[in-house]
Amino acid sequence: MDTPVLVAAITSAASILVAAVTFFLTKRKERDAEWRKQKLEHYREFLDALSGTVGTDSTPEAQQRWARAANTIGLVASQSVLLALWQFQDAIARSNPNPSKQAHDDALNRLMLAIRLDLDVSPADDPSTFSFRLWCSGVKD
Repeated sequence: MDTPVLVAAITSAASILVAAVTFFLTKRKERDAEWRKQKLEHYREFLDALSGTVGTDSTPEAQQRWARAANTIGLVASQSVLLALWQFQDAIARSNPNPSKQAHDDALNRLMLAIRLDLDVSPADDPSTFSFRLWCSGVKD
């Protein structure tokens, strides 16, 4: 085979291969970005619904909204988020025989850290010093 023809064939094959690899990598990045956007939207709805159940802001409708958000979060949440959610739900359940503010706060912190980790928001500080708090109108700390 002639050298110029061989070089042209190799160059063409390499160009096609590079284009194919670039296409597939770009598509994967787009899918990852869309998945992350979906997760963020579910987590945003979840936290918004949770905020509606705090203190005097809580209504039966807000409780139902939070229950729906907690149930649908299973579509996108990692297993660590789901485990933290279930621990939080156990801590705040009316059927909990030993409810405590400390258990609530600890479970909420674990849940928030798990969500942030699932969204690739890594804390700059030591996670043990992280303290997440929910705010609502009309409630004094």
